[in-house]
Amino acid sequence: MNKFNLRVYGILINEKRQVLVSDEFIRGGYYTKFPGGGLEFGEGTRDCLKREFMEEMSLKVEVGEHIYTTDYFQMSAFNPEHQIISIYYYARALEPITAPLRDKLFDFDAEQLAIYEKTNEIETFRFIDWDKFSGESVTLPIDKLVADLVKAC
Repeated sequence: MNKFNLRVYGILINEKRQVLVSDEFIRGGYYTKFPGGGLEFGEGTRDCLKREFMEEMSLKVEVGEHIYTTDYFQMSAFNPEHQIISIYYYARALEPITAPLRDKLFDFDAEQLAIYEKTNEIETFRFIDWDKFSGESVTLPIDKLVADLVKAC
């Protein structure tokens, strides 16, 4: 049986030319990635991304131009029986960001740490200045490829 994990991510660049990333501690590892997540049954990719931004950041976004869809085999970092297919779009905030934004990598606060105790997952968000942003800014292989594509544009 084929097991595919469909993921949808947004590249949000603010007016200061900074790129939004999510710093996460999940399944025993630290990851910096783009905001987004798993496609749910019955959901389109753009609706998925809107839902993910709302769930993660309470942020309404407009989903823009398609950037990239995985076109090679990528095994899941969390389940070797799953193949990851990731779809990336540009995203634009339709309202001011009210979610806490951090300046430092993996800067989790007490409230987030309390959530971790219940869920074993924790995330926070920060912007990376355009001149410091690259594939090295993110952890996962497909994110690295997309970061370099975005940076080259």
